[in-house]
Amino acid sequence: VEMSNGELLQIEPVEISFTFELKRQISCSLHLSNKSDDYVAFKVKTTNPKKYCVRPNTGIVMPRSTCEVTVTMQAQKEAPPDMQCKDKFLLQSVIVSPRTTAKDITPEMFNRESGNHVEEVKLRVAYVLPKPPSPVREGSEEGSSPRASISENGAEFHNASRTYAEPQDNSSETKALILKLSEEKKSAIQQNNKLQQELELLRRESSRRRGGIPFMYVIIVGLVGLLLGYLLKKT
Repeated sequence: VEMSNGELLQIEPVEISFTFELKRQISCSLHLSNKSDDYVAFKVKTTNPKKYCVRPNTGIVMPRSTCEVTVTMQAQKEAPPDMQCKDKFLLQSVIVSPRTTAKDITPEMFNRESGNHVEEVKLRVAYVLPKPPSPVREGSEEGSSPRASISENGAEFHNASRTYAEPQDNSSETKALILKLSEEKKSAIQQNNKLQQELELLRRESSRRRGGIPFMYVIIVGLVGLLLGYLLKKT
């Protein structure tokens, strides 16, 4: 982690990195180290005060001690283009008397026009992925690698979605074809059953006709026999 070696305060890290996540507050810490024997007052400013909250934004760092400052980014509804952030922070520091407390700090202390020796260090803001490829960020090359991985991962997922979209289209066509064949098969079975019923009716009708001729013949013969018997009795 890089450190800013100022005359009054050493700042670690020099880049404020947020593990960016949508709709979630994210915090990171700055460590202000006073390596001198003087009392140093500090003040933190930002180009986007509505977006960030700094606690404490002013304070006193005693000699040979370190003060921790927490920077919190408010929940964001959308990610910036290419994960680039143009926000910056300015940390001002000035030597004060040993009796000075945090309540005694005034804006005039950091006014150079008043003749005060004010040290200023600019800090940039960077966004990183929730799981960066390297736990240590050094220089701009590693800082750009997570952004590159975002676009690469995005392209990979996009291609995968298109790859899976094609089988879905083919499966729908197959289902439609199977449904059509099933309906045709069902219609053919119904027609076959209908034909079988018609054939059965024809068979029954023909059998009735074939069986009807001998039956009528028997009736006629019987009637003729009765008639002959009646005539024979008369004679």
